[in-house]
Parts: sequence; structure tokens; C-alpha cells
Amino acid sequence: MATVKSPLTEAAQKVTGDALQGALVDLIDLSLVAKQAHWNLTGRNFKVVHEHLDEVVDLARQGQDDVAERSVAIGVNPDGRSRTVADRTHLPQLEAGPLPDDKVVAAITDTLAQVIGRFRDRIAATDEPDPVTQDLLIGITAELEKQHWMFQAQI
Repeated sequence: MATVKSPLTEAAQKVTGDALQGALVDLIDLSLVAKQAHWNLTGRNFKVVHEHLDEVVDLARQGQDDVAERSVAIGVNPDGRSRTVADRTHLPQLEAGPLPDDKVVAAITDTLAQVIGRFRDRIAATDEPDPVTQDLLIGITAELEKQHWMFQAQI
């Protein structure tokens, strides 16, 4: 049970809480996928892609903190436990072992596109129940789209 009284109605809190929880899972797993790629990257474009992956990790980590804190602010307890993320993620997982830079760029581009699609759905879902959360999701989506553009340009 949350210890914070929600400024939202019960119905708005449910819709918004679900959107934030889905965003949290996406962002936690995005940071893990990008870090896995970062550690196992190989190829001619190693340095550029290696450093770019850290930008995605930083974005995802900041976003997950903002999303989790917004959840608490509306009276919903965020669940970022590893079991929850593993059970609820929709992100494709990378192969184990060395990862060629061209495959990483393609995989991260696709992964970002999937996350962005779900974020846009959450933006639509929170339009009426909580414009404050919607604004947060819009800001994160703008940064995800910037990263998507930058990775897509490398293909």
C-alpha cells in the first residue's frame, strides 16, 4: 500500500500507475540491454558505438528514476525488482558473447523503436487522467527518439 495520498482519482491513478510501471520496466531493461551491448561490442566502429551506448544507458537510468519517483508521487509503488523486469519485459535480448558493431547498431535501433512505440501509447493513455505524467513521458520519449535517430543514422 502506498503511503502517499494520490492527487488523482482512483481510476486515473490506475491508468497512470500502469503506464508508469510499463515505462519503468522498459527503461530498466533498455539500460541492461544497452550495457550488455556496451560490454561485448566488437568491430571497426567500437569506440563511437561503445560511447554512444553509454548515452542510452544514462538516459534510461535517469528516466527510470524520474518515472519511479512520479509513481510514488501519485501514490503508486514502483516495482523495479529484477524478477518483475524479467517477467514483464517486451524487449528482445541480445545474444551472448562478442557482438559486432553493425548488429548492435541494428538491434539498438530496433529496440529503441519498440520502446518509443510503447511510450507513445502511454502518452495517449495518460492524456486525460494525468497530464503531468504525460508531460514526463513526452520528455523521455523525445530523448529516446533522438537516440533512435542517431543510431538509425549509423545503419
